[in-house]
Amino acid sequence: MPHTRNAKKSMRKNEKRRLLNRAAKSAIRTQLKKFAAVAEDGKVEDLRTEYNLAARKLDKAAAKRVVHPNMAARKKSQLARLLKEKETAANATPATAP
Repeated sequence: MPHTRNAKKSMRKNEKRRLLNRAAKSAIRTQLKKFAAVAEDGKVEDLRTEYNLAARKLDKAAAKRVVHPNMAARKKSQLARLLKEKETAANATPATAP
């Protein structure tokens, strides 16, 4: 246990920060799971919406250094690549179907 006033205050701050960081990381993971679920069997418009939300959460967390900025950029790139694949597949299918 801390003895000095400053150490006690640091402990309180660290606990608050830890809880905020956990909440932010949990929100990111939840959003990524929602994106994956929509990617499985959803419309491209819904997928675009989920991508925007996920990218926003990743950017905010990276700006606050909750997650590493390179990790956020990597995840956004992976999601964007999947989104583009789905969009091109959706655009190509109706053109050949009729």
